[in-house]
Amino acid sequence: MAVRRIGFIGLGIMGRPMALNLSKAGFDVVGYSRSPGTRDAFASGGGRLAGSVAEATAGADIVITMLPDTPDVLDVALRPYGVFARAAKGSIFADMSTISPHASLELAEQGRRLGVRVVDAPVSGGEMGAKEASLSIMVGGEDADFEDLRPVFAALGTTVVRVGQNGAGQTVKAANQLIVGGTLGLLAEAITFLEASGADTVAALQVIAGGLAGSRVLDRKGGAMLARDFKPGFRVDLHHKDLGIVLTSARQTGTVIPITAVVAELMASLRANGDGALDHSAMLKAIQRLSGRAAG
Repeated sequence: MAVRRIGFIGLGIMGRPMALNLSKAGFDVVGYSRSPGTRDAFASGGGRLAGSVAEATAGADIVITMLPDTPDVLDVALRPYGVFARAAKGSIFADMSTISPHASLELAEQGRRLGVRVVDAPVSGGEMGAKEASLSIMVGGEDADFEDLRPVFAALGTTVVRVGQNGAGQTVKAANQLIVGGTLGLLAEAITFLEASGADTVAALQVIAGGLAGSRVLDRKGGAMLARDFKPGFRVDLHHKDLGIVLTSARQTGTVIPITAVVAELMASLRANGDGALDHSAMLKAIQRLSGRAAG
């Protein structure tokens, strides 16, 4: 499949740099967002705008969605004059949002009935990964569709893996969010413990990062936690949503995930305290509140 035009729907913190990176890679990208602010930011970065979902979809070989939640994706895909109503037969609908695996399966089935090839391809790496085109992309769908999408995904990420059939990408993303959330919780506990003990926290995280406890989460979020810099790269609200997907999917598979359940409650506590718009590294605030320390 020769990819000429890409319709990109969702131009927020993640979607905008992704769409711009595709343009820089030589693809003809037409972007759309329901938010005037994100549309303006995309246009100011050199992006070409569509006036609607239908306009972004018309004539596209591939339509990519990068939206906040399951209802958003279902609406954009299934509404009258939405993606499925306008997509050409044989084109690919690649949802790169993080949504329910069950919803991804529903979309794939609807696509099959209409002659649209559907792939779920959620990402990990946050805003920095989107800007640097270093995302990890976990792909669920047919192997032939994955092969056609390779050059597109290569412009967005450095780790691109097909993990199974439709829905598998979202299942792997749920596992990813489980690990990230749990690691954030443990990192927040470690920092709170170190500060309460009077240790040099900067030096402590430096040496911890060089040992078995080192992780990408520590590297990217540790310094921000110490500085109490919770400017959103990935918002608490979104991680809260993702952990809800994890818990629901685990129940459906009969999997017991007690640690994740606790992390989900901590994330819910942040939202209840008005911190939903902060970066998920604000997990530190939840732990420090429980410890009776200044939340920062």
